[in-house]
Amino acid sequence: MGKLALAAKITHVPSMYLSELEGPHKGCRQSAIDGHLEISRRCREYGVDTIIVFDTHWLVNAGYHINCAAHWKGDYTSNELPHFISNMPFEYDGNPALGQLLNQACNDFGVETLAHDKTTLDPEYGTLVPMRYMNEDRHFKVISVSALCTVHFLNDSARLGWAMRDAIEKHYDGTVAMLASGSLSHRFAQNGTALGFMNKTWSPFLENLDHEVIRMWTDGNRWAEFCAMPPEYASKGHGEGFMHDTAMLLGALGWSEYDAPAEVLTPYFGSSGTGQINAVFPVTPQTGQGIPAAQASNPDVLEPAGRL
Repeated sequence: MGKLALAAKITHVPSMYLSELEGPHKGCRQSAIDGHLEISRRCREYGVDTIIVFDTHWLVNAGYHINCAAHWKGDYTSNELPHFISNMPFEYDGNPALGQLLNQACNDFGVETLAHDKTTLDPEYGTLVPMRYMNEDRHFKVISVSALCTVHFLNDSARLGWAMRDAIEKHYDGTVAMLASGSLSHRFAQNGTALGFMNKTWSPFLENLDHEVIRMWTDGNRWAEFCAMPPEYASKGHGEGFMHDTAMLLGALGWSEYDAPAEVLTPYFGSSGTGQINAVFPVTPQTGQGIPAAQASNPDVLEPAGRL
């Protein structure tokens, strides 16, 4: 009988890598890096063997996808921000057996999912940046899950998270952590103004919205209220990945039934216009009664479409 030991919403800003390098931005993201190191420390203390990352930089246009290859190794350059992440070396081990178990559970729960254990596809930087600080010694196995979902219902993402936890607790002989790797608001600074927004959020509206959401999380008794927000937060608040990573994580925690206060490890900060945080969501027993029903396709339902 397995266990979900740690759940967190985390930043993966590429300026964390830039923060390591000599130059004007050296040390600028040390607080974010320290938050990742603390999550790694706790995972080791809890006996975690595999980290599942809901990655908002893995764009998919059909189905949910699990990258559970046995091994990845290479040098990564971001196609989006090659001046921030260039030739970053990586090497991590996957968990094909767990990936296939999660895949089967999601499909059995009515969420169309595909697992890829024999693939040349490397993880995106929503996975690679956190693993650089949490898993440099390859202590943990890694599974990456697509969370930039362009034509998917958020209800299904919550259901995917719940199905994964259910499978871990009933059928996996091990201990797992889940990370929602994505920002809060994700409105990048307008081209030509990026340097002035290196440590700022794009607008007072978005920053205030993010802070109110963090208050909801840390209060611990407003999760049902928050779980009604993601579709509009994704569109009006520019939530990264249309909030699918957050929906997956909260689904695993019980969705609207969840009732624990989040613990902020890295206080909210602006980065290139986006709003960032590292926060741990305590794992509590859940019945699954708060998980939303499967949502029938309906063009009148408010759901984001296209890529932010």
